[in-house]
Amino acid sequence: MPPKAFLYPVPMDLYEDLKIRKYGFHGTSHKYVTREAAAYLGKPVDEIDLITAHLGNGCSMAAVKNGQCADTTMGLTPLAGLMMGTRSGDVDPALFPFIARHKKMSVTEVDNLLNKQSGLLGVCGLGDMRDVHAAREKGVEKAQLAFEMFAYRVKAQIGAYLAVLGRADAVVFTAGIGENDAFVRAEACAGLEGLGIRLSPERNEAREPGVRRISTDDSPVAVLVVPTDEELEIAHATKTLVEK
Repeated sequence: MPPKAFLYPVPMDLYEDLKIRKYGFHGTSHKYVTREAAAYLGKPVDEIDLITAHLGNGCSMAAVKNGQCADTTMGLTPLAGLMMGTRSGDVDPALFPFIARHKKMSVTEVDNLLNKQSGLLGVCGLGDMRDVHAAREKGVEKAQLAFEMFAYRVKAQIGAYLAVLGRADAVVFTAGIGENDAFVRAEACAGLEGLGIRLSPERNEAREPGVRRISTDDSPVAVLVVPTDEELEIAHATKTLVEK
């Protein structure tokens, strides 16, 4: 990532002394699905522009420009970015001292609250999206709200990364929710036709193995589901390192 993306707007000595910056996580997954998406679309990896969405219990998205990460949602820690199973994702930084003062909580307790008691779990009491859907079907309002909040944040990030990239060959969904949850994919892409993203309801709802396209044939931006394989990506990286 370029410095404009990975640096935080805080005193530079914090970066120089403590290396405080955005690092991001799920890198092996984002790299793997980038290569797989490029092969599926028939483009060289170094010419592909993608928005990759790793959505599971932990969630992150990346803007990929010419096969390289231009930006990602997770930061110094995995707490940043999207709403997750138990993590809050991005919140107002002032929320931390506000909670500490008003709830008489320590730094460690607030950190635990944002990492392990927030996200889907914090909103509706359920940290697994499958359980959230089951509760939604029973009419549980907080479960519906949690689902909508989760998908809204994915949609907002798609729009943000389209602005960062200027264009995209595809939006790629991967990991447990990204690969298997048609409801989340549909909600996250709803209303983005003006940005060139046209989802096919039939393709989105079909369950098929391997890489597949779930957008319409005339969608300017393809929408793909690419099963991730982080273990294989680690093996590729190891092989490359050993060969050097």
